[in-house]
Amino acid sequence: MAQQGQVFPLAAQGTVGTRWAYRYRVGGRGSRRLQRGGFASEAAAAEALERTLERLRREQGLMETPTLAEFVDVYLAQHEGEPETVEKLRWLLAKAMRAFGDRRLSQLRSPAIAAWRMTIPAGHRFEATQALRQVLARAVSWGLLDVNPAKLGIENPQRRYTEKRPFESWDELHALADKLGPRHGPMILFAAATGLRPGEWLALEHRDIDRDARVVYVHRTLRNRRVKSPKTKASVRAVPLQTIALAALNELPLHPECPLLFPSVRGGFLDLHNFRNRNWKPAQRAAGIEPRRRVYDLRHTFATFALRAGISTFDLSRYMGTSLAMIDRHYGHLARDGREHAIRMLDTYRATETLDVHAVDAGWTPNTTVDATRDNGMIR
Repeated sequence: MAQQGQVFPLAAQGTVGTRWAYRYRVGGRGSRRLQRGGFASEAAAAEALERTLERLRREQGLMETPTLAEFVDVYLAQHEGEPETVEKLRWLLAKAMRAFGDRRLSQLRSPAIAAWRMTIPAGHRFEATQALRQVLARAVSWGLLDVNPAKLGIENPQRRYTEKRPFESWDELHALADKLGPRHGPMILFAAATGLRPGEWLALEHRDIDRDARVVYVHRTLRNRRVKSPKTKASVRAVPLQTIALAALNELPLHPECPLLFPSVRGGFLDLHNFRNRNWKPAQRAAGIEPRRRVYDLRHTFATFALRAGISTFDLSRYMGTSLAMIDRHYGHLARDGREHAIRMLDTYRATETLDVHAVDAGWTPNTTVDATRDNGMIR
């Protein structure tokens, strides 16, 4: 072995007991001996020595690391995500494995990864690079790599999102609801009035509606025909029911035997794919809506109307079950008249006489101390 090392106590004792050090030779007996000291225990010094020797072995090719393909298999086998999440991660990592799968982790270099990244289509470039970074970060934490070559000097900006197309007005949404008919019309009005994700409103049950409190509780979501808990705690939330949402609920056909709020004809979960092709697209054509909107644009519509109404981004993030950063990135620009709305609010403010509060004037406060006495009426 090229590296040889030993752990030993330092001659000078510390104030809290024996201090330890380690020393090692890089190239055998004739090489210079390096030393590091000041460890509180022999075990700490031994661990530090082993880390140093492992790094030197990797640098000199004396320790084999697994190939990227082998390590990805280990990583995915221990990944505790949902099956769909694991499959998507496997699909993204396949792009890197086609280029680097047979290379050992120690042979991965940042310039090669940066060049590979630019061969990925723009639509998947960010996610594919993030997936590779995620796997190699685990290799770093396990001591198989010193640095993450997928991050070192490699920028990975998020792709620019396509323009969102919210509906223009409630009149347009009501016209679409009329074309969809009594079964599906109230459903899309409710979705636009609450901003829930399609998987969330498809999984709603009657028990999730509190008409007295005027809220809908989001406890579950439907994904790939399976009901599951929301991905984050923020997604479990209470969303206010505006008047349009309550009116839509009142127009729903009665299905007392079915717990679902928006069931299919047979009483099960609505198939969103079939709904798009059989109902959603034809109804938009019949209503003359151009350009065509996606079902998910009902959520964008809620965000747009809420921002135009003056709801804060903080409250909106709570109602929509997402972060402030995501609200700003996805929806902040949708309120095209947001600045004009802010100007109108500021212009209509008339100091304190328009508000039911007392003005606070800092200038009345005396500079001298006033004692409380019976003479000045401050003690009763």
